[in-house]
Amino acid sequence: MSGSSTDTVPAPSSAAASTPVAPTPIEERGVTTVPAAVVARIAEQVASEHPRIGGAAGGVLGVRARRDFASRPSAECDLYGAVAVLRLDVGVAFPVDLAAACAGLRARVRERVEMLTGLQVGRLDLEISWLNPAGNTRGALL
Repeated sequence: MSGSSTDTVPAPSSAAASTPVAPTPIEERGVTTVPAAVVARIAEQVASEHPRIGGAAGGVLGVRARRDFASRPSAECDLYGAVAVLRLDVGVAFPVDLAAACAGLRARVRERVEMLTGLQVGRLDLEISWLNPAGNTRGALL
């Protein structure tokens, strides 16, 4: 490249620079959709953060699965408009007041899913597929 080149950019007109751009009204901005699989993963994560709740890890089709408090419980979600229907499969440390543990888990999952997704949780079913005894408590329960 020999020689010099001078590129000039036209200056913006003073009318365009002084006119503020009005924001687009909310009604015209579009819609954010959250897939059902994402809602299910959010529910799994929230449930795994709840004390004394675990999930099954590993295995194929449930064979050789380990029951583990470090794993997230499994969740399924169906969406009906802005309403989510959730199903959670969890394990619970035992002995525990199951009714209170389930009520606390339901309230926490419902609150966090609604806050994070903007969807309403219409129904939340819990299946307790396993209990993990804290120790040899059989004699203490009799």
